[in-house]
Amino acid sequence: QVQLVESGGGLVQPGGSLRLSCVASGSIFSINDMGWYRQAPGKQRELVAVISSGGFANYADSVKGRFTISRDNAKKTVSLQMSSLKPEDMAVYYCNADIRTGTMRPRTSYWGQGTQVTVSS
Repeated sequence: QVQLVESGGGLVQPGGSLRLSCVASGSIFSINDMGWYRQAPGKQRELVAVISSGGFANYADSVKGRFTISRDNAKKTVSLQMSSLKPEDMAVYYCNADIRTGTMRPRTSYWGQGTQVTVSS
């Protein structure tokens, strides 16, 4: 079994900062892309940022320049540093990772349970 566990959500004022972290554990052979998605009430889940195993990152236009994604391959973690937070950033944030559990196993997408980010004064 593979688990992704997020931490770091909470309440922050507009303009503030927050850091999300996610750690992968279990029967992991390799991890390809890791990323963060978010889902606001009444909206579809959307990509926030993704980072390859080589460290190449891509961001949604709405967060470019404000959010930074990073990963530690040895620790199997991915983090999202969020700055200049806006009310429209408020959502449940989900960690995602493409993981192979064995040499002959296909890549499978795994999700964390989600962590709430609330941006409000």
